[in-house]
Amino acid sequence: MKDDHPEVKFGKTGVLLVNLGTPDSTNWWDIRKYLKEFLSDRRVIEVNPIVWQIILNLFILTFRPSKTAHAYKKIWRKETNESPLLYFTRSQAIKLKEKIGNENIIIDFAMRYGNPSINLKLNLLKEAGCENIIILPLYPQYAAATTATVCDEVYRTLMRMRWQPSLQIIPHYESEELYINALVKSIENKIQSISWKPELIVSSYHGIPKKYFDQGDPYHCYCHKTTRLLKEKYSLIDIQTTFQSRFGPQEWLTPYTDKTLESLPKKGIRNLLVICPGFASDCVETLEEINIQGRESFLESGGENFDLIPCLNDSSDHIDLFEKLVKKYI
Repeated sequence: MKDDHPEVKFGKTGVLLVNLGTPDSTNWWDIRKYLKEFLSDRRVIEVNPIVWQIILNLFILTFRPSKTAHAYKKIWRKETNESPLLYFTRSQAIKLKEKIGNENIIIDFAMRYGNPSINLKLNLLKEAGCENIIILPLYPQYAAATTATVCDEVYRTLMRMRWQPSLQIIPHYESEELYINALVKSIENKIQSISWKPELIVSSYHGIPKKYFDQGDPYHCYCHKTTRLLKEKYSLIDIQTTFQSRFGPQEWLTPYTDKTLESLPKKGIRNLLVICPGFASDCVETLEEINIQGRESFLESGGENFDLIPCLNDSSDHIDLFEKLVKKYI
């Protein structure tokens, strides 16, 4: 009877870093597939699902992929033929594995939308003998449309498992000291590398519809908390919170980043830095929306100098933060 027992691997702990996601390529069909999955998430778009699917399939997925593909082509990593977000998320997982250096801890990464999927990577960790799995959503500031939807997909995957591993999900880390210190260091590094003096730093976070905030989503408060802590640690230049990437006609969290960048030169701010603390990796929202579109808008409105402070990406400070967050749960 013992010889008939299926082989079961055990004794491992899995750590899964989860980022938002990315299309597989910049071609129209891959972009459309990615957008369809992303915009079909009812945590992201909280409207009548029947009405929304009609709007999504008849209109948005007909016209939006071309515009999105154009943006991705501007920032696509030609040397590795992948998006910056995929490149940096993979690198984060590799460097965290090297940092922790324990052969009984398997560290991997997944995307909420697109590839590699959460479902795939959780099953691979389970098959590799991970009896305990730790999920690190790469969203410093909790929102239902980001952290919660990662949790939803993790739970859905576990629902299909006969033998579930134990599960721990690392919460938001908007006020972790290592996180704030890493952001401050990134500001200081950028200022040392430029020849002009910034008059203001815009701290731009991804927006959410205002009605989500009105219904109790804490995201807005967490973003302002991060900025407040940044200002307490770095007081040489004023830091202002804004929100980017709004979609559709409804009101989103304000002030809007794009409108702010247009208006600042008229207020006498002509030398500007932008930081995006809500993004764990540089992506289309930072590299194209801010560093290309935002830069152009600011300079055309009368600005003189503009620069983007890179996301923490796979920097040693960021990996130190991940190590601290993960080790609490091992």
